[in-house]
Amino acid sequence: MKRVRVTARGNVQGVFFRDSTEREARSAGVAGWVTNRSDGAVEAVFEGDDDAVDRMVEFVRSGPGRAAVEDLEVADEGPEGLDGFDVR
Repeated sequence: MKRVRVTARGNVQGVFFRDSTEREARSAGVAGWVTNRSDGAVEAVFEGDDDAVDRMVEFVRSGPGRAAVEDLEVADEGPEGLDGFDVR
């Protein structure tokens, strides 16, 4: 079980980033959440099997369609036992 918090910066809002991330996370069986931040970044928490969480980090690194991720911060955190995935 692994948990990471990611913050993506660049052209990441208004490009269906949150919806695409939710769809990918549900497909990967990853729990957590994703939200737009007031500073223009997108922040997400992914929790689940190591490989699935790594897959989500790589998805966010490249972003969906029209997104352009210029910077990605990834921080390991202790798992909390989250269930489901939410767009906030």
